[in-house]
Amino acid sequence: MTKRDIGKEIIQGLKEIKAWKRGEARLKTFTVERPRAADVSAIRKELGLSQDQFALFMGVSVATLRNWEQKRREPQGPARSLLLVAAKQPRAVRETFKSVVPAPKMKTYAKIAKAA
Repeated sequence: MTKRDIGKEIIQGLKEIKAWKRGEARLKTFTVERPRAADVSAIRKELGLSQDQFALFMGVSVATLRNWEQKRREPQGPARSLLLVAAKQPRAVRETFKSVVPAPKMKTYAKIAKAA
């Protein structure tokens, strides 16, 4: 394995940008289609998760998930990226979900100090 020279790579990248601005070069571009609301239900079903489970995995409320599935709202930001991972790597997502067990909800009690 050859050692990378990050400084040279940055300088080369800047030269490519300048050439592109002058119209002398074309830059490589990539388009990544992230899932939309129309895809959410199919992704969830592919994973074999209930709405409650999938909402927990996504870190959203069940109401939010339902709004996505009924196309009343669109997933935004990180949720769309996580949906992309779930769509492209469902096995990894299933394994991750199985390995995470939510902590049981525990009641907390405040200790009341009695004045002496």
